[in-house]
Amino acid sequence: MNRTCVIIPAYNENKGISSVVKKIRLLGLDAVVIDDGSIDSTADIAQNEGAIVLRNLKNLGKGAALRRGFDYVLKAGYDVVITMDGDGQHNPETVAQFLELENKVDADIIVGNRMRNTENMPLLRIATNRFMSWLISWKTGQHIPDTQCGFRLIRASLLKNITLLSSRYDMESEILIIAAKKGHKIESLPIETIYHGSKSQIHPVLDTMRFVRTYFRLLWKK
Repeated sequence: MNRTCVIIPAYNENKGISSVVKKIRLLGLDAVVIDDGSIDSTADIAQNEGAIVLRNLKNLGKGAALRRGFDYVLKAGYDVVITMDGDGQHNPETVAQFLELENKVDADIIVGNRMRNTENMPLLRIATNRFMSWLISWKTGQHIPDTQCGFRLIRASLLKNITLLSSRYDMESEILIIAAKKGHKIESLPIETIYHGSKSQIHPVLDTMRFVRTYFRLLWKK
């Protein structure tokens, strides 16, 4: 049986992290929270709920937090990692669906797909997701309907085979493009996202610019 853990990059998520970690632990999985320089009680709450907590002394960005989590996963000998957010938008119960699909398909990444039901998704996010997903699907030669979703399953064998550089939200795109270039197959899983009125930490202008920069950097990279 594959060793699986869930890694959660978190920045000031003291309101949602307790429930997320608790539900993951009830599934019998290890939860690894990368506290990315939070100034609230995120790390303490996560640790009290049984999570393994890795702390960054200052905020380095989601991509940097994920890279630290991936390093931990590989050193600890896990076979599969689930990445998800710590704000409660991703339902931990869906983890079982990711693992079930991973046993059925020959794919090294399974990406959550929120685009089947966008009723509660902000319009700007819908437009951005659809454009980026079209562009990355074209670039990778694989249909990926929601390339910006951070709820995904990744096999450790893939992480051993790639080098990631992004430090911010462009990590979601970078890993897909590099994995596809290396010949890894990418699948998608329809998921529901829980929007509860919290403000997204994604900056529409800056993070789009980072995506464009990352895209063109990888476009010509062999």
